[in-house]
Amino acid sequence: MIRKIALSVAILAFGVAPALAASSHYYVEHAANSNKCSVVSKRPDGKNAMAVGSAYKTKALAEAAMKAASACM
Repeated sequence: MIRKIALSVAILAFGVAPALAASSHYYVEHAANSNKCSVVSKRPDGKNAMAVGSAYKTKALAEAAMKAASACM
């Protein structure tokens, strides 16, 4: 009985962990009405702002990508 509960808890933990980790991504956002870019934690909607590149795991990586992006100059 205890083994079944432990196995159930382990399976649940492995299922929830990726969902929690996925929320810590950063994006480079290019404003549609200007040439200004910024680093945001929510994916741009594509109407008011466009994403430049893909998702970055850290804010430092996103800032480095923003400095190197030609759309942000």
